[in-house]
Amino acid sequence: MNTFQTEKPQMTLAGVTVRTTNAEEMGPNGRLAQLWDDYFRNQAALQANSHLAHLIYALYTDYESDATGAYTVIIGHEVDGAAAPAEAEGARAVVPASRYRVFTTKKGPVHEVVAEAWGQIWDYYKDSEEVRAFTGDFEVYDSRHFDPANTEVQIYIAIA
Repeated sequence: MNTFQTEKPQMTLAGVTVRTTNAEEMGPNGRLAQLWDDYFRNQAALQANSHLAHLIYALYTDYESDATGAYTVIIGHEVDGAAAPAEAEGARAVVPASRYRVFTTKKGPVHEVVAEAWGQIWDYYKDSEEVRAFTGDFEVYDSRHFDPANTEVQIYIAIA
C-alpha cells in the first residue's frame, strides 16, 4: 500500500452519522453498512451545500480513546464552516488542521479494499514511531470515478 505525508487545513463536514466501535463493526451488529445506505438515500440533499460535491468523506472522529474505543462516523461532504447548518445537512463536524499519513488502497471491490487497508493501517501503527492523533481520520471517495467493484480509496490518518 502506498503512503505519503501531507498537511490539510481545517474543514467542516456535514452528513449522516452513527457512533460505533471496531468490535461492533466486526460482528453482526455493525452499523456502517446502514450508515452508507442512509447516506445514499440523502445524497442529493447532502451535496446541495457542498462546494466539492463529487468528494464523499467518511470521517472517523470524536474518539473515546484510540482504535479500540468508541468513535463517531460521519459520511457526507465538505461545507462552508461559517454557514449556518441547514436542516438537510444533518450532523456537522469540524476537522482540525493537521498533518496526515495518507494510505492509498489497491484497486478492487470497495468493501474489501477498505477493510484490508484499515487492517494494514492498524498494523502499521503497532510498530511505527509515528503517533496517531485521533483528532479526525477520513476516507475520500471521488464519485466521478467511483466503481464499487473496482475502486481505489485514500485514507487520511491524523498524526501528532
